[in-house]
Amino acid sequence: MLVESSPFPTSAATLRIGAGAPLPFGMHETRDGYNFAVFSRHATRVSLLLFDARGELGETIELDPARHRTGDSWHVQLSRGVRGRSYALKVEGPWDPDRGHRFDARAPLLDPYTAALIGAAEWNGEKPVSAADNTPRGLILDDDFDWHDDVPPQHPWENTVIYEAHVRGFTADASSGAAHRGHYLGLIEKIPYLQELGVTAVELMPVQEFRDFERDARTGRSLRNYWGYNPTALFAPKASYASRNSPEAALAEFKTMVRALHRAGIEVILDVVMNHTAEGDATGPTISFRGLDNSVYYLLEPGQHRYIDYTGCGNTLNCNHPVVRALIVDCLRHWVVHFHVDGFRFDLASILGRDTSGHLLPNPPLLEQIAEDPVLRDMKLIAEAWDLGGAFQVGHFPGKRWAEWNSCFRDDVRRFWRGDAGMTAVFATRLCGSADLYQHSQDTPVNSINFVTCHDGFTLNDLVSYGRKHNEANGEDNRDGLSENYSENNGAEGPTDDPAIDAVRLRQIKNMLVTLLVSRGVPMLLGGDEFRRTQQGNNNAYCQDNAISWYDWRLVERNAGLVRLVSRLIALRQAHPVLGADRFYTEAEIRWLGAEGRPPDWHGRDNRVGCIVGDIQAQHGALLCLLFNATLEPARFVLPEGRAGGWRIVVDTSRDSPADAADPANQRSASGEVVLGPRSTVILRST
Repeated sequence: MLVESSPFPTSAATLRIGAGAPLPFGMHETRDGYNFAVFSRHATRVSLLLFDARGELGETIELDPARHRTGDSWHVQLSRGVRGRSYALKVEGPWDPDRGHRFDARAPLLDPYTAALIGAAEWNGEKPVSAADNTPRGLILDDDFDWHDDVPPQHPWENTVIYEAHVRGFTADASSGAAHRGHYLGLIEKIPYLQELGVTAVELMPVQEFRDFERDARTGRSLRNYWGYNPTALFAPKASYASRNSPEAALAEFKTMVRALHRAGIEVILDVVMNHTAEGDATGPTISFRGLDNSVYYLLEPGQHRYIDYTGCGNTLNCNHPVVRALIVDCLRHWVVHFHVDGFRFDLASILGRDTSGHLLPNPPLLEQIAEDPVLRDMKLIAEAWDLGGAFQVGHFPGKRWAEWNSCFRDDVRRFWRGDAGMTAVFATRLCGSADLYQHSQDTPVNSINFVTCHDGFTLNDLVSYGRKHNEANGEDNRDGLSENYSENNGAEGPTDDPAIDAVRLRQIKNMLVTLLVSRGVPMLLGGDEFRRTQQGNNNAYCQDNAISWYDWRLVERNAGLVRLVSRLIALRQAHPVLGADRFYTEAEIRWLGAEGRPPDWHGRDNRVGCIVGDIQAQHGALLCLLFNATLEPARFVLPEGRAGGWRIVVDTSRDSPADAADPANQRSASGEVVLGPRSTVILRST
């Protein structure tokens, strides 16, 4: 072993070095100091680089294979004097792309298990990355935090209402009024709003450390990475989301945010990217995995020279290789144990089910291990059940315990309300929990994460305001983003001063929100949809860290009636468990209604349908009547007898606020029949 030192307050002579242990991977505090271990099967030499507080290189500790290597694990024990210092790696090995090896001793490497980054602010700048650029370094620190006896809320799936949000965009705009705009602490300031709305979980877009700027391989332009779906350090929270510029602040403020949300009864679900990294294709930067063992960490084409790309980001992690599988599970455990998160939504989750050749597996070991892991046992697991390699597994995602983003719900609800002919039957299926997708495998409606909009696509306001995407600001001549959105502009493309057009748009927004919140399955609301947030028609705002993506909180006051309606709908859902039950409807729980007193026309062109839900056979207990009219004409429904007191109208989307969700004292009674206005929804409750 060779120790090279440069002038430094803690000299090599005072740094005690031991053999170390091969596990666990990463830098971990021990009784005598810190143990470091890293995987590399094909490396010929590994060195640990220690830096001082100024970021200047202090010692280079070359690991002796005879003493510091056990199998494929390189390891070393360091004395306590290294706390507060930062570290990186230098790894030597063959440069042989035809065999999958891309070792580059010039590139300082990031420890894949590092829990905190230092130097990321400079490295994350707009300057393109090359092998000679300084990589951010891992920070050696303790993990002390007072959780104040934090207890996760552990809401059952059937009571869960998810709110998808972006940590930075949620409060970055001055209109948020937050003292910590764009930061973890800023989100805390909005907890009272989330509580009043009634959501039970926030699903946060990526907070795993990612690079803020990336070079577009097609255009050569440097693009802002706003969404964050291109990670550099899977174990580390995003440092720039902390209000203070330090890695310690990122850890402490993220934990403070989780603790505060838990106190408010709100769970934290992380949108995690376990399918690729920011190293990109063969022309991308060497940051970590590529320089440690490229042939193990990534899926490679048969010739080994090129990367298999099922992600659209240049590379695909070799998720079911035992080493990579262990890293992913270790990472999830890390976020649960050290950060107390309550669940994960897995980006492009079908990739987690591919084997080492890229083929889809019937029983993927990684998915089974995540589902059965004792530490992760109570976590909510959500799959985006597709990828860019052609996989589409909605309703067929392998393994138990997995909920799925139900894109079929999204598309069918949009098409029903747009008025596409013949959507009544499939709309009813989505309303009832998508039995066509989930009942065959003995899953239940709560395996379906229902959504009409999400971060990827139009906001709900834009869905009813634009007939086509407007992504010109992204710099790709509007070629990026989905072209088919099942949207409509309702008479004008984009903003309008025409009150008639805006009234139709608002009514359609209400209709889709009502549908979302009365359907069986787990509803997910895109943050800001409840106050008509707009992205100006951009349906792929991944690079828009500006007013296009930020939440304009002035809209909360302007659309207070819509916010009120959403809050009332969530309360209605929680008050009537029949709407969110974790089972499919039986004949005793649902009765279908057609217009004009006739049976539903399941094969007709007009989209009009109603139903009674509840314990229909019982003599007591409330029933709900849900009526939907997506046509341009009024629709008359004949009401069956309710309970002894008849029916009262709880929701009517054709009316202005507050009459659209009237207080109990102001609710209109109904009996015999009810006429729905064009494109409207009515909910009645038996009395």
